[in-house]
Amino acid sequence: MMADVNRLSAATSPYLLQHKDNPVDWWEWGTDAFDEARRRDVPILLSVGYAACHWCHVMAHESFEDQTTADYLNEHYVSVKVDREERPDVDAVYMAATVATTGQGGWPMTCVLDHEGRPFFAGTYFPDQPRHGQPSFTQLLQAINEAWHERRDDVGATAANIAEHIAASAVLDGPAPLDPEVIAAAAEKISREFDEVNAGFGVSPKFPPSMLLEFQLRHGGRSAQQAARTLETMARGGIYDQLGGGFARYSVDARWVVPHFEKMLYDNALLLSAYTSWYATTGDELAARVARETGAFLIDELGTPQGGFSSALDADSEGAEGTYYVWTPAQFAEVLGPEDGAWAASLFTVTDQGTFEHGSSVLQLRVHPDDELRWPSVRERLLAARALRERPAEDDKVVAAWNGLAIAALARAGGLFGDQCFVDAALAAGSLLLDVHLVDGRLRRVSRRGVVGQPAGVLEDYGCVADAFLALAETTGDGTWLDRAGALLDVALEHFADGDGGFHDTADDAETLIARPRDPSDNASPSGHSALTNALVRYAALTGSGRHRYAAESALASVRRLVERAPRFAGWSLAAAQAALDGPLEIVVVAEPGDPVGAALAAKARRVLGAVVLVVSPEQAAASSIPLLEGRGLVDGSAAAYVCRAMVCERPVTDPELFL
Repeated sequence: MMADVNRLSAATSPYLLQHKDNPVDWWEWGTDAFDEARRRDVPILLSVGYAACHWCHVMAHESFEDQTTADYLNEHYVSVKVDREERPDVDAVYMAATVATTGQGGWPMTCVLDHEGRPFFAGTYFPDQPRHGQPSFTQLLQAINEAWHERRDDVGATAANIAEHIAASAVLDGPAPLDPEVIAAAAEKISREFDEVNAGFGVSPKFPPSMLLEFQLRHGGRSAQQAARTLETMARGGIYDQLGGGFARYSVDARWVVPHFEKMLYDNALLLSAYTSWYATTGDELAARVARETGAFLIDELGTPQGGFSSALDADSEGAEGTYYVWTPAQFAEVLGPEDGAWAASLFTVTDQGTFEHGSSVLQLRVHPDDELRWPSVRERLLAARALRERPAEDDKVVAAWNGLAIAALARAGGLFGDQCFVDAALAAGSLLLDVHLVDGRLRRVSRRGVVGQPAGVLEDYGCVADAFLALAETTGDGTWLDRAGALLDVALEHFADGDGGFHDTADDAETLIARPRDPSDNASPSGHSALTNALVRYAALTGSGRHRYAAESALASVRRLVERAPRFAGWSLAAAQAALDGPLEIVVVAEPGDPVGAALAAKARRVLGAVVLVVSPEQAAASSIPLLEGRGLVDGSAAAYVCRAMVCERPVTDPELFL
């Protein structure tokens, strides 16, 4: 029997709140749910998703909003809802089970667990009616319930086998040095897998290879050329919002034309970094425009009143996916008039046949507008008309790790482009993480509307937030941010290290699950392992700390086998390895504010990928507690750049032409 009030009504997760009115008697993840399952001797139905997940909405509408289905669930199961973004540890464990048993994963994820939390069935989306040889969700529930009561020994054996497999999969190979030859071989293997026709990697769906792009740009040569081509193709395709800026999560086709329209914070933060890096290496104006527009999208569309950044914008509005973003020639003519409408339709590849559903088209910008005066007016009018449409729902949950990615991207882009708005937004978000997410010296994973949630921070939170604080230290010259980053790294080294150079995804004092997740491979966002490694490399460069340098090198050594076997899933670790092999370069520019020579030196310094860069006044250098700034000042009254590797420095440079 369903409780009078759905328990999810008290949740902080926007995803869980989407289900608060379901007739399903949902429980949040926790011991209470397992105790109830034991009391009633029924299995746990675990459903994992996230707020911007289109197929999660479909399954909710078909099954979880259906009274008959809910009645069956309520009688025969204890149903538990989990937001994968709020509890990535729970998601990681049961996604491993899903992939192991079905060969693929995704969301919504549907698992059935015994009273010890061991899965004995796992899958993803199930329809409300039998379809293409797949049983309906209700048929599945009935079959599992029968097995639970009539073949309990088989259920127990299956659960034990899956749990054993999950535990074994968390064991990595022994460490081995990650040397230049291994990195070069990884770059070559990645290049061979490049899609020479459409750019990027794989066929469809095609995801932005954000972490790989950063590594390829740093590695140079053919790798950098492929990265530049991918970045240009994405920027001109439908995966990029040509009117409002920002990237969708992925393209459903191989040509980057039609996206899955949800917009995620982590994608846009990582791609802001990638386009900033592309501009830094080439000076390409498309790179600069997309970087600036993506940064503005983060601030304007995902910024929260508390100073942080929301997790995502939904794919759906008005009950359908993509409605907010697509156009027809008739709609263009209605908004712009026949002449401008025809010009815009040609520019954006909007045709009568359409590239999306019902004859509508996703906007592409394959060529630069040929009329510089007409273009701003057309874009502004289309944006104004689009603003009258129903806006996609926003998941306003603040995730520590993803905010860390956004802070780092905005801080470094703000420095390169001289955009103080970007830097101010990064500082505000950094302050929110300090004031709200840092509780008794430990990070919490999420907050919403200024109220911190209960889930503990996982490794990616510590790695990404530490790197964000380091970016703020570099951008502002304020050593306080360096101290805060160091404190987070100390917690990570104490509570997440596994003893062989690598790291677990959860702390040693975190909630005990059936396995302690440990996955160094990058997915849509950096793994906790690779995020922490990058932060360790940069912290060592700023402080000269041998302990942190050793920890970074050990972490890199622990992923050598991953780099050799599947380098496409080790892009962020490869970027850290490339920076470490390059020194990393440590660059300090000391100049009086407004000094053109200092500005020229700073501009060149900020275009060196992977380098730690500080641009400060003489007064800042003298007052700062950052070790890299010690003893730095003007040279004979002139602005100077100090270029070092591992705290060993070249002679200061005062001529911008001699800097490189």
